[in-house]
Amino acid sequence: MSTSAQEKTGPSATVDLAGLGRFITERKLGDISALRSENISFGHSNEVHLIHFDRHSWALRRPPRGPLLPTAHDVMREARVLEALQNTPVPVPRIYAACDDPSYIGAPFYLMEYVKGEVIRADGKNFASTPEIRRVVSRVMVDLLADLQDVDWRAVGLEGFGRPDGYLERQLQRWVDQLERTLPYTRPLPVMDQVKEWLRAHIPASPTPTIVHGDFKLDNVMWNPATRKVIAVFDWEMSTIGDPLADFGWMLSYWPDPTDTSGGIIASTAAEEGYLSRREMIDLYEQRTGRAMRDFVFYQAFALFKLAIIMEGSYSRFVRGQTDDPLFAGLTERVPALADAAWAVCNSPRV
Repeated sequence: MSTSAQEKTGPSATVDLAGLGRFITERKLGDISALRSENISFGHSNEVHLIHFDRHSWALRRPPRGPLLPTAHDVMREARVLEALQNTPVPVPRIYAACDDPSYIGAPFYLMEYVKGEVIRADGKNFASTPEIRRVVSRVMVDLLADLQDVDWRAVGLEGFGRPDGYLERQLQRWVDQLERTLPYTRPLPVMDQVKEWLRAHIPASPTPTIVHGDFKLDNVMWNPATRKVIAVFDWEMSTIGDPLADFGWMLSYWPDPTDTSGGIIASTAAEEGYLSRREMIDLYEQRTGRAMRDFVFYQAFALFKLAIIMEGSYSRFVRGQTDDPLFAGLTERVPALADAAWAVCNSPRV
């Protein structure tokens, strides 16, 4: 059960209800006499709060507190792509209002439908309890990504949302820049320089551009356990227009596989019987989309490189005292392990 935001302690616990109430009133969204909020999540990425007023229960999404890296935690970008996808085969929450003016609650934010369902996580406490269900989940994830990539991004109003030409080169440089802005606050990570240079030397040619989610993986998808269908895809802050294989490679980097060993490899859930192997997922994706995944080593190494940079950004917030989340203390060892894993992938021709 969520805890009232007012009962939490620390700067990241509350929503400015006075400012939010002013926004709701100005937009004529409802009566704010009983306005209250509950925390859903904060600290790791964008904050989500459940907002109650006038018989509504909506989710509010805003960036985390403290200084942020440029382009990080862009909730207005999320709101734009969610609005664009409202009437497509891709299930997303309904957007009710978005605000880029920080004078209301101290940051940009948007209000969206509060969707209830189940997310498959690594703890194994989910509806994917049999091999049959896990096979269904595997196939649905491939179909879901293919559905997203089938959306005509120009037709839904995303012209100018990204620059598809040179996508991988720009993405790599963007993340290198993020790393260089972060390291002065943390510690040297020399292995990351090796990975960076390998990635620069092995950038593949990209297929025809599509919408890119940017963080497409199993635990950013919410399911209806009874129907085994997806009811919402979340966390669109890194979405753009670009290489569709970037999303597929990112998902596969988190996908459980019997060939994985410990030492930095990431997974959204355990490698239990029934989940298709990465090779089977690649075959299914190629059949569904007509695109060939011949450079998974690059996409996997890039995924680990990006994740290490994202985590190092979180670690910098921790060492600078901007969060007391105990999870971030573990990044002292976790980020170097990810860097080592990325370098191992660079030197391992596995698919």
